[in-house]
Amino acid sequence: MKKKIIPFIIGALMLTGCDDLFSPAIENFQGVENMHNDAEYARGILHNVYSLIPGYYDNSEYGTDDAVTNQPSNVYLQMATGAWTSSSYNPQNQWTNSYGAIQYINLFLANVEGVKWSDDEELNKLFAQRLIGEAYGLRGMFYFYLLRAHAGFGANGELLGVPIFTEPQTVESNFNQPRASFQACVEQIYNDLSEAERRLPYEYEDVSGSVPTDFQNLTTDVGKYNTVMGAKARQLYNGIIARAFRARTAILAASPLFEDAANAATWADAANAAAAVIDYKGGISGLASDGVEYYSPTIVNTIQDGANPNEILWRGNKGSGDNDQESQNFPPSLYGNGYMNPSQNLVDAFPMSNGYPISDVTASGYDANNPYAGRDPRLGKYIFYNGSTISEKSITININEGNQDGVNVTENRSTRTGYYMRKRLRMDVNCNPASISKQPHYTPRIRYTEMYLIYAEAANEAWGPKNANGKGFSAYDIIKAIRKRAGVGGADDAYLEACAASKEQMRELIRNERRLELCFEGFRFWDLRRWKANLNESVYGINWSGNSYQKITVEERSYEDYMYCCPIPNSEILKYSNLIQNRGWK
Repeated sequence: MKKKIIPFIIGALMLTGCDDLFSPAIENFQGVENMHNDAEYARGILHNVYSLIPGYYDNSEYGTDDAVTNQPSNVYLQMATGAWTSSSYNPQNQWTNSYGAIQYINLFLANVEGVKWSDDEELNKLFAQRLIGEAYGLRGMFYFYLLRAHAGFGANGELLGVPIFTEPQTVESNFNQPRASFQACVEQIYNDLSEAERRLPYEYEDVSGSVPTDFQNLTTDVGKYNTVMGAKARQLYNGIIARAFRARTAILAASPLFEDAANAATWADAANAAAAVIDYKGGISGLASDGVEYYSPTIVNTIQDGANPNEILWRGNKGSGDNDQESQNFPPSLYGNGYMNPSQNLVDAFPMSNGYPISDVTASGYDANNPYAGRDPRLGKYIFYNGSTISEKSITININEGNQDGVNVTENRSTRTGYYMRKRLRMDVNCNPASISKQPHYTPRIRYTEMYLIYAEAANEAWGPKNANGKGFSAYDIIKAIRKRAGVGGADDAYLEACAASKEQMRELIRNERRLELCFEGFRFWDLRRWKANLNESVYGINWSGNSYQKITVEERSYEDYMYCCPIPNSEILKYSNLIQNRGWK
């Protein structure tokens, strides 16, 4: 099949850029002509779209207050320290990738009518229903990525989104299109996601007994339904993924960064969207008990047949075995290169196990002379600190100065902050060249915990900490469950109770819980911006010498005020006079 779709893919890629990328070869567009005669061509288009989904672990933490990297040439490091422009060091640029994916989708939707998916008429209808639903859902998803990366207040003062294309572009198309309003883009996303949700099952699972009611107009044959909508289709775009992207879009649109009279988004919209996912999951009781370590060997090793662990809403494929993450991020003593160096800022954000922040020394019991004792258990699960133990390897991490894992001992390998990332890594992997071992991994695309956190944030803003507004769970209920799962707060969680007295205190707690639960998963870069939080907080570390340590400044951030919104690529601005750049960007 791959050979057969190459002409189509080449043509589609050439259509996804600007007009000077076109060539006469596009006129011989073999893929579109053959779609109706060969369903593999049509399937190949959507398969290629899946390959363009952005990676979940993008390491954008290097450009935030949560971490730095020991790789001087890293684009996020350059971005965060003053080199970011609209034409260089712009790793969050989604323009080419997302519009490329949207072009594939539009080609598919414009030519899908009449494709013969099966000789059986009912199977044919089922395949058309699913594949068209996937296409709409994927388009909504890619417009979300475009909106998050490129929306902003234009130089004209208007809140703008991105140009909207719902038809395939050709060499004759007018690419000099203005940016649609932010509100129009949100509505486009919602429309696409609604169309996907209407056409798709919430999950692809084999059924017995009878076909789900929503699909009985297509078939009443359980075998046929399972062939198309059953377990074989797991990890393809489904209805619950569409709901999750509606929640992601809604929380983005309602956030302080995009407050404007022309933006109709509300916190209630976001809370309702996230609640729909949580309701499907079973409410508070649906919060996965093992979600804190969704990447653990126990969970990964039991994944089979495309099924999801309880914590995961959508994921990438489970690999047969590798040690890439470990090789990049293990400390040098474990034969790793220590790329991700968590900051003291992040470490200090983990409370004590009784739930109080370490800044409240009296209530929390924090001991500066023994800084990791009695802390939130997530700290030890997510970060290697001085004295961390690895039971699987019978090793204690020693980050004292002069030791192999100490600060700045070996260029491009040692930590710069006194910490190494532990989250995402398998301790049963061996990176020793003399005895290398590899293990399977998977990459999440959406965790259910994210949906619970979206609800908590939005519900608190919309209705206050303890008002469930008829949902059966409040922001307070969600945060209490998440902290209890993590082993924080004890029986009564007095700090949570104090925070629940006001929306403002609860807001800070919710944001901090989001920071901890989702650390090293690519969220902090965007969260700081949508909250309009401080982008230029200095990144701190710690340098151990024996039993004492000194706090050190590791890296200064250099973001201008206009950098809350990312730029439109300068190359596009130069080509198209109708494209307005985001305010401040040159």
